[in-house]
Amino acid sequence: METVEFLVLKNLLHNEEYVRKVIPFVKADYFEDRTQRIVFEEIIKFVEDYNKPVTKEILCIEAEKRQDITDDSFKEIRNLIGNLDDQPSEFDWLVNTTEKWCRDRAIYLALMESIHIADGNDDKKNRDSIPTILSDALGVSFDTNVGHDYLIDYEKRYESYHRKEDKIEFDLEYFNKITKGGLPNKTLNIALAGTGVGKSLFMCHVASSALLQNKNVLYITLEMAEEKIAERIDANLLNVPIQDITDLPKVMFESKVTNLSQKTQGTLIIKEYPTASAHSGHFRALLNELALKKSFRPDIIFIDYLNICASSRYRANSNVNSYSYIKAIAEELRGLAVEANVPIVSATQTTRSGYGSSDVDLTDTSESFGLPATADLMFALISTEDLEGLNQIMVKQLKNRYNDPTVFKRFVVGIDRAKMRLYDCEQSAQEDIVDSGQDEEYNFKEKPKKSFKDFKFDQS
Repeated sequence: METVEFLVLKNLLHNEEYVRKVIPFVKADYFEDRTQRIVFEEIIKFVEDYNKPVTKEILCIEAEKRQDITDDSFKEIRNLIGNLDDQPSEFDWLVNTTEKWCRDRAIYLALMESIHIADGNDDKKNRDSIPTILSDALGVSFDTNVGHDYLIDYEKRYESYHRKEDKIEFDLEYFNKITKGGLPNKTLNIALAGTGVGKSLFMCHVASSALLQNKNVLYITLEMAEEKIAERIDANLLNVPIQDITDLPKVMFESKVTNLSQKTQGTLIIKEYPTASAHSGHFRALLNELALKKSFRPDIIFIDYLNICASSRYRANSNVNSYSYIKAIAEELRGLAVEANVPIVSATQTTRSGYGSSDVDLTDTSESFGLPATADLMFALISTEDLEGLNQIMVKQLKNRYNDPTVFKRFVVGIDRAKMRLYDCEQSAQEDIVDSGQDEEYNFKEKPKKSFKDFKFDQS
C-alpha cells in the first residue's frame, strides 16, 4: 500500500508541475523514514542546482556519492528509487493531500519540540517560544499567490480599488479626512509631541473611541503603570474628571462600568512593561498568549511609546547610534503590524528645539530621522499658550501615505484634559489655519509693500 510519503517522492520525480507547486513547502524533516528523507534531499538538491526534475539514474548516482550512508542503506535507497514508477495522480487531489500531510507532520514535530523545551532539554529556546512554534505549525499551507500579473489580473485590481478597506475610524472629523476614513491594517502611525503636550492623552482617547466601535484594543505601556492608563481611559469613557475618579462611590463606579460594558462588544487589554525592557518579540509573544489564554485578537495596538521600547536586533547598552536603534524599533513595530494585520499607533518625543515650537517639523523628531522614514502616518501635536487658553491643540501633518499631506495640513481639535478627551472644534476654529501647504501658519492679509521711493535714506 502506497503511503503519502511514497506518493510525494514519486510525483517529485515525474511531475514537473507538482514539483514547482510543492517544493517551497515540503521539508526533509517531514519524512520519518531516513531512506525516504535521503531520497527527498537529493531530489531537492538537483532541482535547486539545475531547475528541472531529476531522473532515477541521476538520483542513484548522487545518492551513492553521499558519505553518510552504508552499503546496506544504499541498497534500500536504490530499491526505493526503483519503485518510484511513473503512475499519474489527479493533480488537485494530490496537492491537497500533500498539503494536509505537511500540516499534520508540522504539528506533530512542533508538539515534540514543545515537549522537549518544556522538559528543559533545549539550551537555545525557553517555554515562551512554544506558542510561536505551535502557531507556525498550525499556519502551514500552500500559498497559491505567486504575484500580481499586471495585464491579466486587472479585474482583481479594479475590484480592490472599489472594495471598502477595513479601517479603524476616528471619532474626530479631520483625522478621518486626512486618513480617508481611518487607520488601515498593517500600518505604523506616529504622534510627535513634546513632554506634557498630550501623546498619551491622544492614544488613550483613540483607544477609548475604538473600544466604543466594538473593536478589540491592546494598549501596551512602557511609561506609566497599567492603573494610570486605565484611570485616563476611565475619565474618558465614564465622563468623570480624572481628579474626581477616586472620590466616586464604588456603587456608582460599578454602575458606570456596567453601563459601558453594555454599549460595546469590544475588549480593552492594558499591558505594562518596564521602560526600555520590551521589544517586538515580547509583544509578539503577548499576542500569542492572549490568543491562547483569552481568545483575544486585537483590532488595533497602541504602544506608549516607541522611543522607550527595546530593539530585538540590538542588545541593550550595545554600541549602536540612536539613528539605527530607533529606526530598528520602528521597522520591527511596523513588521509586527503587518504580521498581526492591525494598525499600530505610537508616539515619539520632539527635540529640545521642537519642544517650544509652534510649527514642529519632521526634523524635530528626537533621536532618529529613520522613524519618519518608516511610519505610514506621522503628525505633530502642538500646544501654545494661546491654544491652551482656547482648550485646543493643533495637529500638523508631517507624513501621510494615505492622502495628500498638503490638504488640511494643519487643523485644530478641542482638548478636555480633565476628562482626557479630544473633540471636534467648530468650523470657525479651522478658518484661520492654512491647509494649502504654504509655509505660513495662519492666514492674514498682507500689508501692501512699500515702493522704493517710500524709503528714506539717512543723509548724515
